[in-house]
Amino acid sequence: MTDTKITIDTIAAAEALMGVKYAPEERVQMVGNLEGQIQQALQRRNVALANDVPMASRFDPRLPGFAMPNGSDKLVVSQVTAPLPGNEEDIAFAPLTHLAYWIRTGQITSARLTQIYLDRIAELNPKLECFAAITTELALAEAEAADALTRVGVNLGPLHGIPYGVKDLFDTKGIVTGWGAEPFQDRVPETDAAIVKRLRAAGAVLLGKTTVGALAYNDIWYGGVTRNPFNLNEGSSGSSAGSASATAAGLCAFAIGTETLGSITAPSQRCGTTGLRPTFGRVSRAGGMALCNSLDKVGPICRAVEDTAIVLAAMNGYDPADRSSIGAPFAFDAVADIAGLTVGYLPEAFKEGATPIDHAALAAVRDLGLTVREVSLPDLPYGALMNILYAEAAASFEGLTLSNLDDTLTWQEDGAWPNTMRKARFLSAVDHVQLDRLRYVVMQALDGLFQQCDVLIGPFMTGPMLVASNYTGHPCLHLRAGFQDLGTRGKASLGSGKLTTGEADNAGRTFSVPQGISLWGRLYDEGPILNLGIALERVLDVSHRRPTFPK
Repeated sequence: MTDTKITIDTIAAAEALMGVKYAPEERVQMVGNLEGQIQQALQRRNVALANDVPMASRFDPRLPGFAMPNGSDKLVVSQVTAPLPGNEEDIAFAPLTHLAYWIRTGQITSARLTQIYLDRIAELNPKLECFAAITTELALAEAEAADALTRVGVNLGPLHGIPYGVKDLFDTKGIVTGWGAEPFQDRVPETDAAIVKRLRAAGAVLLGKTTVGALAYNDIWYGGVTRNPFNLNEGSSGSSAGSASATAAGLCAFAIGTETLGSITAPSQRCGTTGLRPTFGRVSRAGGMALCNSLDKVGPICRAVEDTAIVLAAMNGYDPADRSSIGAPFAFDAVADIAGLTVGYLPEAFKEGATPIDHAALAAVRDLGLTVREVSLPDLPYGALMNILYAEAAASFEGLTLSNLDDTLTWQEDGAWPNTMRKARFLSAVDHVQLDRLRYVVMQALDGLFQQCDVLIGPFMTGPMLVASNYTGHPCLHLRAGFQDLGTRGKASLGSGKLTTGEADNAGRTFSVPQGISLWGRLYDEGPILNLGIALERVLDVSHRRPTFPK
């Protein structure tokens, strides 16, 4: 219970914070019963809710009348005949299609491939700080199990024997899963997350846990700062910081990331990886840390577009253990014809702030002979939806705020979680309900946009799309499109009430760093953005450049 006494002056002082104005007699009327509301809130706080307790309300991105675009699962990958390179670095950076072919045909064992990656991790992880835990014994045991199956003619699919890293938000039995945050750095789960089980069933080999910005935000974690392999002076962005950094540096064949608001696409933009944020609900989050129940998504981070389809196919599927899971077939054919696609773009995204790389990507789409069309979105306060993220994140980690354990987190600036979660307690519940209704209007707006085109192309920060598409659940593919010379970039921040990915913070030295382009698609229809991505990957031809590291 509380000793706080609600007075007329208290109400009058709160009105400015709430953006309302009450008459004197209305304030008098409220004084008598506001105390009851406060007591009910305090009673609720006495019930500790574990992170894995879901919300009773669940977000469903499907509007009335929605029909799933694909009738059944389908995965058709490219045919590969390339011989095994003699150079181990060339092997490490090879796409999944090649690695799978070499393992299947006995040109390389999973054990050797795993050791190549473990050796690279041993050499480069101290520079990049991209692995929070390295599971050497487990990886070698899983690799040997894959090789044993290969010797008797059994192949589990295109991920058979392929080593990967999983973002340290996902439970791994008996292995520290610390969520990047000091209060949880000794946390050891007793079971595996759903996606870890699915990837093991597909034959993938777990190399370790890739770093995550504390509680799924930024690239700062309890072990340090994860670095961009193309510029070690800057962080890799986040929160799938380690997954993007490790993949870009050839420390794993692929990695798993999550996105609530840019956490797959932002580090892919900075590190030059290819990140696929699937449609909301497609991939199970069971056994993963919950940040925002109505926003969190799981997806692959790779070095090639087709690789992301291969990994997504292994993770896809309904899971009753995830309250927001939605059963949706995943159909992908690597050689599908893209002729007839209509590609839209928001004209304002290619004006001030757009780079030559952005314009070159749009021109490349035209050169492919596709219909390119200007499209539009209604004028809505898309940025206001951010308050949903603040509220859900603050609720997921209320215990840290109320116990002051948030003070133990390394990052304490204005835009960091501690301050953001404290501020969230000033949000209005009535406004929150109204935001949910606005979210529905935004869902209708993006549905209208995709009636104008099959795919939307644009820079990472295209208009309102980063926010809008994350809240509507639409898929996004972000792939490397070129390199530009930039100064060292700063941290992402929510301090201004929106996501900013860090501006150049030095006016002297510049570094040649990757820049990508984003492709957004219709709900549960990732195929078109993947096929267009493959076509752009070939035309732009920038995926071959690798980071170099000073000795």
